[in-house]
Amino acid sequence: MPEVVCVDVGSTYTKAAKIDLSGAELVSRAEVPTTSGTDVLDGLNAAVAAVDGAGAPLYVCSSAGGGLRLAVVGYESLVTAEAGHRVGLSAGAQVVHVASGPLTGAAVTALRAARPDVVLLVGGTDGGDAEVLLHNARRLAAARLRIPVVLAGNHDVREEARDLLTSRGVPVTVTGNVLPRIGVLDPRPARAAIREVFLRHVIGGKRLSKGPRFAALVRSATPDAVLAGVELLADRAGFGVLVVDVGGATTDVYSALVPDAELSTGPRRDVAGTLWRSRTVEGDLGVAVGAPSTRDAAIVEKLADPVSERELAATAAQIALRRHARGHSAGPGLPRTGGRDLRDVRLVIGSGGVLRHGGGEHVLRAVLGDTAGGWALPDRARTVVDSAYVLAAAGLLAVDHPAVAAALTGTLLTAGRDR
Repeated sequence: MPEVVCVDVGSTYTKAAKIDLSGAELVSRAEVPTTSGTDVLDGLNAAVAAVDGAGAPLYVCSSAGGGLRLAVVGYESLVTAEAGHRVGLSAGAQVVHVASGPLTGAAVTALRAARPDVVLLVGGTDGGDAEVLLHNARRLAAARLRIPVVLAGNHDVREEARDLLTSRGVPVTVTGNVLPRIGVLDPRPARAAIREVFLRHVIGGKRLSKGPRFAALVRSATPDAVLAGVELLADRAGFGVLVVDVGGATTDVYSALVPDAELSTGPRRDVAGTLWRSRTVEGDLGVAVGAPSTRDAAIVEKLADPVSERELAATAAQIALRRHARGHSAGPGLPRTGGRDLRDVRLVIGSGGVLRHGGGEHVLRAVLGDTAGGWALPDRARTVVDSAYVLAAAGLLAVDHPAVAAALTGTLLTAGRDR
């Protein structure tokens, strides 16, 4: 039978799943510690051997070494910079810095201090403001950061901005505007460009492996693969889906909602556009290296001090959901934007080692019982734990084997309650 092996190389564990393509089913799965201290290929090879996958084609995603760190530089905090922020999160990146308006020397210094792997440079709707985008291109060129730039702003001056950057040796990828018109958010071109830059420039630069093989194997950042799997699942289900993935260093939240025409084009529309398939990452919430900052965040959110690993996972999940649903503020005194109305979510999926190893019921019960979180809870949601790494595998297979990928996500629709 034709088989492939999907591998997710995480910061803590490397997970492998062998998939039978003819039957569109999971054959075996395994996880081993990620060997980032030596060479991540050691752990990857061990995971493949554990599922008896020698010789099978490999589909690999990775968040090892901190994943993809993205900085966004935009025009104004509540419009194009915010739109860029949302697109960056949807592209599987941890957005470590957002700058809005004309860059100053201090702003460039702050950008440099954030240590991004990639800069997403946006600004102006198509045919709108051009000066800020060009100013910021000049500033980035003069700073000689040598960080790859994805340029996704006003189409009228994109080529001029590209020339300013390339004249100083900055690697640039030009793509479609993330906000071509007010209220119209188009993440797809920038997401694809960020993915390509991640594969071309970032994976090899993290020195996770001694040779070129690992960089050649990786097809996407893990969060990007998972979001693709969530999108497939939501399309198949026809209703809202919510995913909470609690890791050792970060906690990711994905939501795929049914589009609302009034919120897309009506008077209640968001000027920065609405992403109906969205992801946020909380780099300060985790159960291992992120445990101290999870406890600090619990104090801010007025939650009990978590002690056990399950309590840490539940706390991280609660806080991550609060931030995802409430949205965020671009600065002190500015309103929250980007919030999510999750009341109509029908399926809540938990992921992460603690949930897979028996903690799913405790974590998901805490999430759906968080009545003091400042967000409206789903009122009729079923819960399940993605214990077989289905979402990442489905996202990895979505392009080459879409029918198989869709069938894999269907197992989460038919799985029983994690209770």
